[in-house]
Amino acid sequence: MYYDDDTDQPKWITVQTGLFGTHESFVPLQGAELGGDRVTVAYEKAAVKDAPRIAQDGHLSPEEEAQLYRHYGFDHGAAGGPAAGGRESVVPEGVGRTGGRHELADERGTARGHDVSGPNTDDAMTRSEEELRVGTETREAGRARLRKHVVTEHQQVNVPVSHEEVRVERERITDANRGAATDGPAISEEEHEVTLHAERPVVDTEAHPVERVRLGTETVTEQETVGGEVRKEEIEVDDATRDRRRD
Repeated sequence: MYYDDDTDQPKWITVQTGLFGTHESFVPLQGAELGGDRVTVAYEKAAVKDAPRIAQDGHLSPEEEAQLYRHYGFDHGAAGGPAAGGRESVVPEGVGRTGGRHELADERGTARGHDVSGPNTDDAMTRSEEELRVGTETREAGRARLRKHVVTEHQQVNVPVSHEEVRVERERITDANRGAATDGPAISEEEHEVTLHAERPVVDTEAHPVERVRLGTETVTEQETVGGEVRKEEIEVDDATRDRRRD
């Protein structure tokens, strides 16, 4: 929180913005509402996020102050508008003022420490790190279809066929055939004829079902190796009396 140098009234608040809250943007406290330990500012998130980047060095210069005025649509130095100064804060219950900034107080009313880059904290520092979150998603990998078409091929089959041939049969004259043999002139010219028959192959086709074919799917599980970049925080101890250690 930033205070007016002359009136010692809170005028600006910084809000963590950007990816993982790595930036802080200045927002006017004019029109803000205080509920418990929560401050709700009167500006849209986009306006706060796009505010000029100004380092939190404990004091706003006139140039930085003018940049913020222009961004939030204030006339520089107008009555009731924000003014620059030292660190400022709305003072909720249980918060004490020390050296121009507000720090969280413990049960005894003593300041417990603060985070120089963000909100006030206790006397410990939290170290965080990222981990890969791996899952699966189902998506279309391709399509398969059944297509039926006609293929003509030549087949050969052996088929038995029969035919008639002429065979001359002779029989002697006996009492049994004598009557037929002597029926007619004794000497004459005569002609007999027989019809010969023969089989020939006849080819025809007939369609009949032989099988049913359909498409099905089966799930095959295999192992794939995936990787990604993860970040983690490291805490360094800077002690003038000892060598630097890393946790």
